[in-house]
Amino acid sequence: MRWDRPQNNNGNFSEVNMTPLIDVSLVLVVILLLATPLAFESGFAVRETGPTAREAADEKDVSRVELQILSDSAVRVNRAVVTVVDLEATLRPLLSVGPSRDVTVGCDDAVSHGTFVTVLDAAKISGARDIAVIGR
Repeated sequence: MRWDRPQNNNGNFSEVNMTPLIDVSLVLVVILLLATPLAFESGFAVRETGPTAREAADEKDVSRVELQILSDSAVRVNRAVVTVVDLEATLRPLLSVGPSRDVTVGCDDAVSHGTFVTVLDAAKISGARDIAVIGR
């Protein structure tokens, strides 16, 4: 009888299977290698104000044009309701006056995709710089 291998009473060899332990260990190592850079990227530094801090200057009132597509033929521009055909003529003076040329667009559920794209195109052609789509 050899002493380096344990035997049970039936004469069968009983050994510990190391393969699952090694597999789990390697998977944990890979997860840690992938997760460590993500932990460092998500943080950002916040600095406290110094004793020489001064009040922030008053910002000018930034006005934006708000569009709400009511139906396939009607659009609300700020508070006035206009047709899709007259939209460009209505938007040009509004976007040329203010320093901000931001437009927000909201849409009702019953409006077709074609009308939505037509309104976005009209806003871009009229001089909108940034267009934000309001979703639900």
